[in-house]
Amino acid sequence: MSPSIGAIVGSLREESVTRVGLERSLDAAAAAGANTALLDLRTYDLPVYDADHRDVGDAEALRAEIQALDAVLLGTPVYHGSYSAPLKNALDYCGFDEFEHTTVGLLAVAGGGFPLPALDHLRGVLRALDAWVLPFQAAIPDSHEALSDGRLVDPEIEERLDTLGRRIVEYANIEPDPISFEGKHNVGGDLS
Repeated sequence: MSPSIGAIVGSLREESVTRVGLERSLDAAAAAGANTALLDLRTYDLPVYDADHRDVGDAEALRAEIQALDAVLLGTPVYHGSYSAPLKNALDYCGFDEFEHTTVGLLAVAGGGFPLPALDHLRGVLRALDAWVLPFQAAIPDSHEALSDGRLVDPEIEERLDTLGRRIVEYANIEPDPISFEGKHNVGGDLS
C-alpha cells in the first residue's frame, strides 16, 4: 500500500521558497510511490493557540488531516534563528495523537547561511511529541537567490529536496522506537 505523505508549509508568504521546496520534496515522494498532500497553513483558520479553546477554527480539521498521514514533512522559513510562528501555532494545536510514532522530515529556508538552529528546534519539538525524525534534513540557504521565476535554480538544493522526499517514503512506516525521554516527560503532549 502506498504511504500517505503530507507537507505542512510553515510560511504564509505568497511567493514562499518554503512552499516551493516542499512541493519539490512531495514530487519526489510521489515519484517514489507515495500519495501526497500539501497542507498550506494560509488556508487554515488557526487563531493563536489557547489551551482553553483548542478546537476553534480549523484546528480539528488540521489534526484529522495529520492523523490520516503516514509521514509528515515540516517546512519553515527561519525567523530570528528559529522556526516560524505559524508552524509553532499549528504544532501547538497538535499532540501525541498526531505525531507519536510518525515519521517526520524537516526543511528550513534561510535568508543567510545554513539554518541549523531552526532545524534543531523543530527536531526537539518533534522528539517531545515522540515522532521519529529523519536523520537526513534539508535546507535552502540564501533563499533570495534560490528561485528564478518561481523555480529552484541550484541543482544541489534540488537533489537535497529530492532526497528528503525519497527518505520520507522509505521510512514512512518504520517500526517506532520506545517512547523517547523527551516524550515521556512532555505533559502537554497528550491534550485529549
